[in-house]
Amino acid sequence: MPTREKPASAESTRFDGLSESLLDWYTAHARQLPWRIGPAERASGVAADPYRVWLAEIMLQQTTVPHAARYFEDFTRRWPTVSDLANAADADVMAAWAGLGYYARARNLLKCAREVVERGGWPTTEPELRELPGIGAYTAGAVAALAFNQRAPAVDGNVDRVFARLLAAKGDWKAEKARIAALVRALVPADRPAEFAEALMDLGATICTPKRPNCLICPVRNWCSAQAEGDPERYPVKPAKKAKPVRHGEVYVVFQGDQVLTERRPDKGLLGGMLGLPTTEWLEDGAPLSPDWLPETKTLIGDVRHVFTHFELRLSVYRMIAGVPENAGDWTSVEHATDALPSVFRKALKLAL
Repeated sequence: MPTREKPASAESTRFDGLSESLLDWYTAHARQLPWRIGPAERASGVAADPYRVWLAEIMLQQTTVPHAARYFEDFTRRWPTVSDLANAADADVMAAWAGLGYYARARNLLKCAREVVERGGWPTTEPELRELPGIGAYTAGAVAALAFNQRAPAVDGNVDRVFARLLAAKGDWKAEKARIAALVRALVPADRPAEFAEALMDLGATICTPKRPNCLICPVRNWCSAQAEGDPERYPVKPAKKAKPVRHGEVYVVFQGDQVLTERRPDKGLLGGMLGLPTTEWLEDGAPLSPDWLPETKTLIGDVRHVFTHFELRLSVYRMIAGVPENAGDWTSVEHATDALPSVFRKALKLAL
């Protein structure tokens, strides 16, 4: 039976028995994921690889499990250890990351790998892990629990949703998130913290889903206030999202045979260090300035839209056949560009093709 230390608050006593029920369910129904050590493997003494745990968590921050799995398998095939990744060329890693979004994570991925190698290995505690580039509170808790079996909470959006429903949390969302984090920390069993974290992830992903949660087979339904109220989809109660600002610009798809004109974006800033197509500035107001080399024979073929974390981008796409100066950029095969370009530029290239 899982054991846990003295509860951090009286509130957690209402959930006595929840950890045991959740872990029994997880033992029987754990998802098989390429980066995971399953219950049977853990029971037989197999240890998780912190590199694989960390890499998966970074990839999963803004994408789905099926989408991340393909990238994870490619990364671990090319760079099977943290040392391999630390020694990789920046451009190779950035190209391999294309399609996962939020490219600052790819830059921090390399910084983190190199710092781990410089340290001589992975730190094992939450506070130490948070000192590494690109590792915040959730990732530190997840790696500490999953890789090092530390009694640390891993509270992501899935876990927030599960506990918002368990508590029927109706207060200010920022305060409720802090309440949830403290409660999860109190409930982590001392002897099975890794599996507890994975069990909560699986529960949120497969049963306590945002829409149509399957409460009838939920292993923690007896503790769930939202289920008792009869309207679990009501939770979590979050403030209304503000509308994202819209930025506009132009992007130029220039072909020369089976090659397309590309440029390397500056290391700092949005899509930093990534391969890109020639583009104007992206502005909320005013007309963006076209590059000096742009010929008059450009053809407007449509537009593409892409949503970033903080704004929506709308780009007018122009198609051209060569006729540009040599210093306008570099020529890249269309085949390589299709794989290496970030999503927003890949959309423009696809439209032009």
